[in-house]
Amino acid sequence: MNEDQAISALGALAHAQRLRTFRALVVAGLPGLTPSVLADQLGIARNALSFHLKELAHAGLVTVEQQGRNLIYRADYSRMNGLLGYLTEHCCQGAPCDVTDPGACTTC
Repeated sequence: MNEDQAISALGALAHAQRLRTFRALVVAGLPGLTPSVLADQLGIARNALSFHLKELAHAGLVTVEQQGRNLIYRADYSRMNGLLGYLTEHCCQGAPCDVTDPGACTTC
């Protein structure tokens, strides 16, 4: 991931409803969710959700697949992991560090 891609992804996530939407798709896993299920789950109007899903897709954080009459949205885990990797690439001044346990890193 490069800087422009990271900025696009972080910008897309810098909205409460888009962050909630993305997290719901991460929790849903590979089966993904339809917009109607997402809207009901998040308590958001479907037209507003459509706008947020479009922004997340534009940033590459979600994918969409047509299955019959339904659209299925999924979190793009490789893009998510790429963003996390970009953010932690130079963690702890290059020393090995388990980012899941910040207390374990003595150089941070």
